Amino acid sequence: MDAAGYATLNRQSGLMREMAVVANNIANISTVGFRREGVVFSEYVAAMDADPSLSMAHASGRQIDLSQATLAQTGGSFDFAIQGDGFFLVETPGGERLTRSGSFTPNAEGELVTPDGHRLLDAGGAPVFVPPGATAVALAQDGTLSAAGVPLARIGLWLPTDPLALRHQSGTLFDAGALEPYEDGLVLQGVLEDSNVQPVSEIARMIEVQRAYELGQKFLDAEDDRVRGVIQALGR
Repeated sequence: MDAAGYATLNRQSGLMREMAVVANNIANISTVGFRREGVVFSEYVAAMDADPSLSMAHASGRQIDLSQATLAQTGGSFDFAIQGDGFFLVETPGGERLTRSGSFTPNAEGELVTPDGHRLLDAGGAPVFVPPGATAVALAQDGTLSAAGVPLARIGLWLPTDPLALRHQSGTLFDAGALEPYEDGLVLQGVLEDSNVQPVSEIARMIEVQRAYELGQKFLDAEDDRVRGVIQALGR
C-alpha cells in the first residue's frame, strides 16, 4: 500500500472514533448534566529526504463542551443545578469525581447520593448529611443547605486546577486530578440542568462524518481495484 492508502486508513480510523463520540452525544440528549464531546484531530508530518513529505491526520483527544445548558424546574428538594462554571464533587469507588448532574436523594444514613449511590461532598470534602425527617430543606445560592432554618452543610463548587486535565470517565462523571474551590457559581434548588447536546447540529455532524467516511472508503476500494489490475496485467 502506498502513502496515500496509509493516510486514508489513518483518517478512516479517526472518523470512526468521531462517529462513536457523536453517537454517544446523541444517546445522551436527555441525560441530566451531560456534557457534549468532540474529537480533536492533530496533524502528523513525516519529512522525507528524497520523497515528498507525508501528512497524516490523527484523532488524538476529546474536547469537552462546558457551555451552560438549559435549566428545568422540578421542584425537588434535593434537585440542584449550577448556574455558571463549576462542578459538584462526588465520592466514587474510583476516587473523587466532578459532575454537573445535580439529582440527589438521601440514603438510609441521611447522606445525599447520586442515582448511582455516589456521595455528594461539601466544600470541605465531607459527605453532605440531612437528618432523617428533616423539614423545610432549603438551599441558598451560595450552596448553604439548611433544614428548618438550621444550617446543615455548604455544598462546594470545584474546578480543575488545570482545565486541560478534565477527562470524561463515564456517564456524567469527570476526573480532573488536582482541584480548586470555585466561589462565583450559583447553586439553585428545585432545578436540574439538561444535557448541552444540540440535537440538530449533532445529527448534522453525524451525517457529515458518515459522508466523509464513505468517500474515504470509495477511495480505498478504487485503490484496491487499481492494484489488482496492475498485478493481473503484470501476471499475464
